[in-house]
Amino acid sequence: MHSQQITQFTRQLATLLNSGVALLQALDIVIKGMPSGKAKNKVRTIRRRIETGSALHLALRRHPEFGGVYCDVVAAGEAAGMLEAMLERLSEHREKTEKLHRSVRAALSYPIAVLVIALVVVLLLFTYVVPAFETTFAAFQAELPALTQGVIAVSHFCLRYGGWLFLATVLCAWLGCYLVHTRTGWQRYWHNFVLGIPVAGLLVRQVCIARWCRALATLFATGMPLTEAMGAVKGVTGNYVYAKASELMRSHLIRGRSMAKAMASVEHLFSPWVVQMCAIGEESGTLEHMLSKAAENFESEVESTVAYLSSLIEPLLIIVLGTMIGIMVVALYLPVFELGNIV
Repeated sequence: MHSQQITQFTRQLATLLNSGVALLQALDIVIKGMPSGKAKNKVRTIRRRIETGSALHLALRRHPEFGGVYCDVVAAGEAAGMLEAMLERLSEHREKTEKLHRSVRAALSYPIAVLVIALVVVLLLFTYVVPAFETTFAAFQAELPALTQGVIAVSHFCLRYGGWLFLATVLCAWLGCYLVHTRTGWQRYWHNFVLGIPVAGLLVRQVCIARWCRALATLFATGMPLTEAMGAVKGVTGNYVYAKASELMRSHLIRGRSMAKAMASVEHLFSPWVVQMCAIGEESGTLEHMLSKAAENFESEVESTVAYLSSLIEPLLIIVLGTMIGIMVVALYLPVFELGNIV
């Protein structure tokens, strides 16, 4: 099941349970409304396990895509007899998280698409157009301008090594992704590097804080002790640096330190404003509310940063692509302009 299917499943199940429908009957209704496929089969498997006496959270834990935070909230809801309320909270949490993801994807999809199209166009120019001009220039039997010679040399390189270069790039990208996902050292280095990139690193930091605060507020609202909740949210950001920070903060909490002081120990990852919000929440007994407010604030900041990046990237792409195409046009037509001297 992908993320949107899980969110839809959660929302439908919460609505049915709030209407007084029994869990097994609610699952039957959800299954009937789902299109055929793997997701439907997984929900059927979950229903069969519950029918044989398993708790809902135990049935869900057999499917890793639901995640630890999701299953912990469901477990707390079942233990407190508030499953429908916890599912409602989970659906709201997932909907806001997905909205955050859509904002980031929207910011990245446009420049990536433009760059891919531009690279394809430039590659076609180097492999088909430039050789055609080179054949024409060869008939002149005269020395070509340095710029034209450079473009022709690049064309020769693309024709001779372009396929190997593309294959090597794909293999390096695959190897890099594999190492980042399977090697802790590589993951630590990459995530630290990403956080240090100007503007883009700020966006990643805002996304991580928003997801972390939202997940912690959701777990804390279930009545889960803060130390346990801190351990459960360490993987919710998908960032190694924030996962290790969560472990460090949890160790501080176990030793009796306050949440604010624990966050201050990793203040380079959390802004002073978030630390102050948590301090106020602890003193007033409204930590869940303050964490939710912090998540909302950073979600708004993500949208602002995405808008800023979009406005910054578009003119930069136009300048870069215009420069590349301009250089090629000048290089190919410069000998034509000097045709009188060549002849």
